[in-house]
Amino acid sequence: QVQLVESGGGLVQAGGSLRLSCAASGNIFSINTMGWYRQAPGKQRELVAVITNGVGTNYADSVKGRSTISRDNAKNTVYLQMNSLKPEDTAVYYCYADVLSIGSVRSYDYWGQGTQVTVSS
Repeated sequence: QVQLVESGGGLVQAGGSLRLSCAASGNIFSINTMGWYRQAPGKQRELVAVITNGVGTNYADSVKGRSTISRDNAKNTVYLQMNSLKPEDTAVYYCYADVLSIGSVRSYDYWGQGTQVTVSS
């Protein structure tokens, strides 16, 4: 089994910054893509940013230029640095990882429990 634990969410004023972290643990042989999604009240979950194990990245247009995703493969951890935050960034942020476990022939998607980010105007 694999667990993803997020941290770093909270309340911040518009224009401020936050750094989210997500650490994966458990039965891990390798991790392919890691990333962040978010879900605001009444809206569908949407991609924020993803990063491959080759450090290729992809960002939602809404956060491009304001956010940076990175990962530490030795720690099985992914980070999301968010700057110039806006009230519309308010959402629950979920960590995601595509994990190949020891003894498995294919990888599976795992999700964290979510961390709340609230941006006040």
